[in-house]
Amino acid sequence: MKKILVVDDQLAMRNMFRKILVSDGFEIELAEDGALAYKAAQLLNYDMVITDYHMPNLNGIELTRKLRALGSYIGIPILIVSTASNVKFKEEAKLAGATGWFAKPIKQNELLPTVLKLIHLR
Repeated sequence: MKKILVVDDQLAMRNMFRKILVSDGFEIELAEDGALAYKAAQLLNYDMVITDYHMPNLNGIELTRKLRALGSYIGIPILIVSTASNVKFKEEAKLAGATGWFAKPIKQNELLPTVLKLIHLR
């Protein structure tokens, strides 16, 4: 079973991601901020990370940079989710090493095909 780490400081968002992804057979672990997610990622290798951009302690861009610095996360898909969708945000996410991004609000019919594609390309 593929494991996905979902990182968001809002409980409703974490639960929404869990509901969408568990229904397709993924094992989901949740973290409420980037610092907790980074600790979890050091202990366990995930097949994908989906992280919010705006979070306390360590935002999604910072988390992505730190994960990419770990040898075990070089080829792991990382999606950043944000209400921002401007060119500057996308460039910053790309430079940090993000595989892609999603604008909020998340649509299940867009998220799930992307996750399936990225996770099965590994």
